[in-house]
Amino acid sequence: MTRESLTTVKKILQQAGYKLTPQRELTLMTLVERANEHLSAEEIYVLLKAKNPDIGLATVYRTLDILTELGITYRSVFDDGLARYDLKISKNKHAHHYLLCLSCGKIETISDDLLLNVEDTIKQKYHFEVLDHRLTFYGICEDCQKNKVNHYE
Repeated sequence: MTRESLTTVKKILQQAGYKLTPQRELTLMTLVERANEHLSAEEIYVLLKAKNPDIGLATVYRTLDILTELGITYRSVFDDGLARYDLKISKNKHAHHYLLCLSCGKIETISDDLLLNVEDTIKQKYHFEVLDHRLTFYGICEDCQKNKVNHYE
């Protein structure tokens, strides 16, 4: 996370009445360092605990709730039932989309906002203002296809 991004997050927190505590900063840095991993709160906690043994799981949950409420992170729940968190670093108005491999469980992110035309249709036809959307594509990733690994069949 750049110093500029951290300053922006700090302003967002302050405007909402929160401070950028060391625990929140560590959480943000962990999300940046592991941006492609779509970590759960428990996974973030384990990583943070190694850096700061005094941090508690409840603190991690509270921090993630605050960051998500303020639009700094996205919270997504996949078929495994775990809430996973991603830092909102895209300029897109919406959460990003996902590719979920049904064989190995790998989750890849699609940053392109693929549903803008669909949103326009919904707005025109149903007079509904879309604020956000989530889309997950289920299939078999390239690695599993190459290795002919398909535990889903």
